[in-house]
Amino acid sequence: MRLVLTVNGATHDVDPPPSASLLSVLRDDLGLTGTRFGCGSGQCGSCYVIADGRAVASCLMPARQAAEREITTIEGLAQGDDLHPVQEAFIAEDAMQCGYCTSGMIISAAALLAQDAAPDDAAIRDALAGNLCRCGVYGRALRAVRRAAGTRGVAGGSPPAINKAGSPPAMTR
Repeated sequence: MRLVLTVNGATHDVDPPPSASLLSVLRDDLGLTGTRFGCGSGQCGSCYVIADGRAVASCLMPARQAAEREITTIEGLAQGDDLHPVQEAFIAEDAMQCGYCTSGMIISAAALLAQDAAPDDAAIRDALAGNLCRCGVYGRALRAVRRAAGTRGVAGGSPPAINKAGSPPAMTR
């Protein structure tokens, strides 16, 4: 089945099997390996891409359905040598360890900031809720999205204290 996909602003003519997912076409046909295979069931966020402005699980999206949308992968966020503000913020806040979830988290954050330039912490947490990280970089990811948005925390208040490990301090009595 011949399809024309618009990925990262470029059109691609592909001929995937009828049951192919967008993820398999991105990785196998287009060589865009920044989008990762994680769980294969849309539960981990490793395969997220932006489709028409929304972060979606590319492992669940049929390639034929993607042909009707503008797709942006992690490779498409940067403009030449200039990283996307979310990519820069993730580096600045050291919001990665093994890196497997990083592209999905960055995609989720970029999609959020494209729709809400100044999200509060609840909106950031909601946007990142579909991204699982075994290394536990959630606190640093939250700080990175705040940095990319140019905010310091929740509206009308200060962010919670966060230690270098990226977690709130332990409660003491």
